Amino acid sequence: MPTDAPADIEFSIPFVHRLRFTRDILGADESVLLDLLEPSGDLPPRVQFWVDESIAQAQPDLRHRLRAFVMRHEGRITPTGNIQVLPGGEIVKNDIHLLERMLKVFHAANLDRRSYIVVIGGGAVLDAVGFAAAIAHRGIRLIRLPTTTLAQADSGVGVKNSVNLFHKKNWLGTFAVPWGIINDSSLLSSLPDRDFVCGFSEAVKVTLLKDAARFSELCSLATRIRERDMTAAEPMIRISAEFHRAHITRGGDPFEMLEARPLDYGHWSAHKLEVMSDFQLKHGEAVAIGVAVDTVYSSLMFGLPKSDVARVLQCLDELGLVLDHPVLHDTATLFAGLEEFRQHLGGRLTLTMLEAVGRPFEVHSVDYAKMGEAIAQVAAFAKTQQSGRRKHRIG
Repeated sequence: MPTDAPADIEFSIPFVHRLRFTRDILGADESVLLDLLEPSGDLPPRVQFWVDESIAQAQPDLRHRLRAFVMRHEGRITPTGNIQVLPGGEIVKNDIHLLERMLKVFHAANLDRRSYIVVIGGGAVLDAVGFAAAIAHRGIRLIRLPTTTLAQADSGVGVKNSVNLFHKKNWLGTFAVPWGIINDSSLLSSLPDRDFVCGFSEAVKVTLLKDAARFSELCSLATRIRERDMTAAEPMIRISAEFHRAHITRGGDPFEMLEARPLDYGHWSAHKLEVMSDFQLKHGEAVAIGVAVDTVYSSLMFGLPKSDVARVLQCLDELGLVLDHPVLHDTATLFAGLEEFRQHLGGRLTLTMLEAVGRPFEVHSVDYAKMGEAIAQVAAFAKTQQSGRRKHRIG
């Protein structure tokens, strides 16, 4: 019988988030990857490999090892064409023609929804290939092998894929749950020191928000992590990854439909700083600055203890992360990032701040004078630390 009553039906989709940790994914641990490549009916899975140029150059034997892996399992998996290589870093996200190239390669190989794209690279390459995979056939199965600490601790575990457009970070993108993620520590061995420490800005962020004890643990390990002691670094990468996964799978808003993005603490400025610096600042470095600024602001405005502010700044510094850059002082341009941040999510401006370590809360407005004061305090701290190191070297 016809009725004018609303017919709204809520429903959920049973996604599965598969995260694995290995130390030799193309050797002793190769079964972990094989187990993620499920057959399509009676046919072996069809697999296409994409590799970040940076890791291909840093580990020249990687493509050989990939080909050897495929040959060892001939009949168990079916490769589709050559191993594809893409430029790493923001280049891959800034060139829309590279996105077109990916789609053309998918199409030429006749990939379908039960095919697999295995992408090995840093966060930018994972983002770009992931976006292409998400829009081809409305979704081809994607397996990520992150090769940076930043991607292993944060972005590679997430469900966001994107490229940059209109000179705005991640303007074009989608949410798509990857088929699997494998964090393999051997892929980090050739990472430059600067990139190695970058990932731990996200570990600082997530432990600050989620767990005071874990944050203290990270602070105690900061110097060892900067020195690339993997017995200190590996557990913190895993903790950060698990915190991010828990937020996605149990936080109630994996596709960011609500106003807040709690895990984007410090990111309103980080995204803008990257663009303002023409990506001279790496994402992890921009996040470190953004976390530092919002931590000081939380103290100035909301009573976050100054002792906690000192711990955050000291931890970031001991990790080897930069906390100042000339573009940080162009506050007129930087504050435009607040509106871009609001637009990216929609609705009211919603920022996460801290009243104590492990106790985040939301605000919907910014005191620009106090935020400017926070920026000045972070820059002054960075200058003091740099001066102290210079005197130490001279002495």
